[in-house]
Amino acid sequence: MGSQQRSAPRRCPSGRRQAAPAECGYPRQSVGQDHRKRGVQGYDTYKHVNGRTRHILVATLGLLLAVVVTAASVQDRDGAMYLLAILQHTCSRLRLIWADQVYGGELVAWLWGLRPWQKIRLEIVKRPEGSKGFLLLPTRWVVERTFGWFGRYRRLSKDYEYLTQTSEAMIQVVMINLMVRRLARIAPYETPS
Repeated sequence: MGSQQRSAPRRCPSGRRQAAPAECGYPRQSVGQDHRKRGVQGYDTYKHVNGRTRHILVATLGLLLAVVVTAASVQDRDGAMYLLAILQHTCSRLRLIWADQVYGGELVAWLWGLRPWQKIRLEIVKRPEGSKGFLLLPTRWVVERTFGWFGRYRRLSKDYEYLTQTSEAMIQVVMINLMVRRLARIAPYETPS
């Protein structure tokens, strides 16, 4: 008669003894896949999104000027306030910002008082009256194209970061890569002969 070995009880990542399979996820998943995301998170009830939201300010070519990552539960207008507060002492030549309809209301007055010596005007890009379905709004799609560029990089395809500052830094690194590639395409490197 062989001796039976008893295995140690499985433990959750938190170190507690497992009470139910739902507590730690599917038992056959690896530890890396079973860990839940940590850090600042939320739920956006309008877009039905868990996690975080990226707020970016771009130039007319789609190049990044500023970025802020917040929990998804932060309203877009409040996230824009965090983003535009960066402009108080930077981007002094910036005079006009185009924004989506979500950013209207009190944000326009708040931005007008942000820099009393050099005013910034917030212009809301509105859909034409009576339009239904998909409609291309040219000034708004500059931002959407930039988000599309971010999606080509594995690290930004999903939010893998623990801290929002790390996520912001990864967005800046990706944009540096995009700008360097664009510069290299315009002026190729010539070797001296």
